[in-house]
Amino acid sequence: MIILYQYDLLKSSKLEVDIEEVIKDNLEIENEYVKDIVYGVITHEEELNTLANNYIKDWTITRLDKTGAAILRIALFELKYTDTPEVVVINEAIELSKKYSDDSVRKIINAVLDRIIKE
Repeated sequence: MIILYQYDLLKSSKLEVDIEEVIKDNLEIENEYVKDIVYGVITHEEELNTLANNYIKDWTITRLDKTGAAILRIALFELKYTDTPEVVVINEAIELSKKYSDDSVRKIINAVLDRIIKE
């Protein structure tokens, strides 16, 4: 989540982003799972944004804080492209949002994921 947050922050500031450097700066040891998630979210970012926007009532993912948006994109990517159980994805997203976002963002993330899973 921190890697994607930093990526989004640098990108929105129109700074050059070397995602490999951002990953190296944030991981003590190489972790393929983290890389798969980071590259997957970046590759499918527009698709994930569209999916999120279809389920966020009266908001868009770009109106969320960058941390909340990163958490939601990760969860959506995991639901769509990995075999991670839905309950695990939701629990991880909610725990991250409790720690890094405010209560209103946590509620939006939870509502979006809940709606997607119910469909």
